[in-house]
Amino acid sequence: MRPISLSIAGVVALGVLFASCTKEPLRNLTEEESRIYITNHDSTANFGAFKTFSISDSVAVISNNQLEKKEQSAIDVLFIQAIKNEMVARGYTLVNKDQDPDMGVNISRIYNSRTGIVDYGGYWGGYYDYYDPYYWGYPGYSYDFPSYYGIYQTTEAALSVDALDLKDANGTKTIKGIWNGLIRGSGIFDPSNVNSQVKALYDQSSYFKSNQ
Repeated sequence: MRPISLSIAGVVALGVLFASCTKEPLRNLTEEESRIYITNHDSTANFGAFKTFSISDSVAVISNNQLEKKEQSAIDVLFIQAIKNEMVARGYTLVNKDQDPDMGVNISRIYNSRTGIVDYGGYWGGYYDYYDPYYWGYPGYSYDFPSYYGIYQTTEAALSVDALDLKDANGTKTIKGIWNGLIRGSGIFDPSNVNSQVKALYDQSSYFKSNQ
């Protein structure tokens, strides 16, 4: 597989991160600037030789590396249709999965959750260092608060699109992945962003087109 490539939007986002002089540059990014488009493909695959494709009629929901279910929610249907449109625009013909398509396309919504602990004791100590206990008539004293811990959880979401070589899978018992596109950032599952996101993902894969 070739090294991953980043879209212009992703490079701009990273550039803002490193170039900004503010303490929290991420606060200055719009949702669109926060999104990163990553693509990877098998350099030995001849994308022009593929003529037909089929796409899964549901989207896999993966949470912390575990497949939870497959869905056909409203946002899933929009992504499926947008990817169909891009594939057809690149010269591929949509067929049913029982018509021996050259390529198969899978879509996944990926969620990774992380849990952490915050020590609020450190916060209190740092905050009250600014106050002088002498005001209350206790010279030489300092403030002291008990340790207090809080638990937080964050969830990162992404959309993944996989193209699979079904044309050369017969007899090998192995289905080879030939292309992957990944979208990360804010607003991924906003319906108004679906078409532009899918287009941006495919636009940075100019080799992904049929010769027919």
